Amino acid sequence: MYHPYRKPLALLAVTILMLGAVPAALAQTAAEPGPTAVSSLPDPVSFRVQMELGAIGSAQEWLAAGLPPDFMGDRIGSGLMIAAWEGHIPLMELFAAHGADVNKTNALGETALMHAAWKGRGEAVQWLLAHGARVGREAMQWTALHYAVFAGHSAIAELLLDRGADLDARSPNGSSVLMMAVYEGREDMARWLLARGADTRGKNENGDGALDWAMKFNHMKIARMVASRDEFVVVASRPKTEWSAPKKSEPVPTDIEELLNIRGILAARNLAVDKIDHRIAALRAQYARAGLKREAPPPAVLEISAERKAPGKQRARLVIEPAKAKAAGR
Repeated sequence: MYHPYRKPLALLAVTILMLGAVPAALAQTAAEPGPTAVSSLPDPVSFRVQMELGAIGSAQEWLAAGLPPDFMGDRIGSGLMIAAWEGHIPLMELFAAHGADVNKTNALGETALMHAAWKGRGEAVQWLLAHGARVGREAMQWTALHYAVFAGHSAIAELLLDRGADLDARSPNGSSVLMMAVYEGREDMARWLLARGADTRGKNENGDGALDWAMKFNHMKIARMVASRDEFVVVASRPKTEWSAPKKSEPVPTDIEELLNIRGILAARNLAVDKIDHRIAALRAQYARAGLKREAPPPAVLEISAERKAPGKQRARLVIEPAKAKAAGR
């Protein structure tokens, strides 16, 4: 069982590895890693690190020693999910041979198929489909098709649709597959989805649809694709301030900032940074996915008023977006 007090030791081990204490080991990761001495079962951090490096020898020994085939790393998910993320077919086969569930979900509700689709691992996608990975999901769930379209992997998106993926699947907040292409400004992908019959009318729980996002993110060509001429003229005639509320910049997440600091140390010592760059990219992708999920509700305040001559008579009301309410003279 994983305990919180074991985490600093695991992180220390990872940091020592990154700082070049064993550069020869890093140099070998480009080739197929051989068996690694394993004295005990891994914690989630060391498990994830070794699986990202493709340490199939460690996986074999851990599984032989009793590691559950669906053991979860601290990020990404199970060994099969990490292998799918990396496109490591032999590692996927190893975990599957020991009973790993190809449809297992991680804490974010993601499956191995979704990871492979996000990363553009076409061979891994085909392997997963051949081994029972489900293309469809329950209503209002992220799907592999959402991920493939968002990341711009058209060949994988086409394969998923040919295997029965729902073209108009909705995410937990109601965003459609087409809206993923719009969000990223992928004109060719949007055009292709529309040719396949994607619905342009759906809106998410924030009231945004494909046209709204196209206007908000200044993708005018896509806006013309997803709207009729009259609809586009009406929307385009509105003030730009109504297309999108300005967004505040967000600070760099702590875990990414720490990795960036370590990368700086590695670069200063002329050590390889490809592995840590890969980790940073993976974390950024994770935060990008999270950013597409439920947005925070608009600010609200409780307004209480009373009359001077009758202080006992008070009125209270909940005001949404008070600045706008005041401007409207409410």
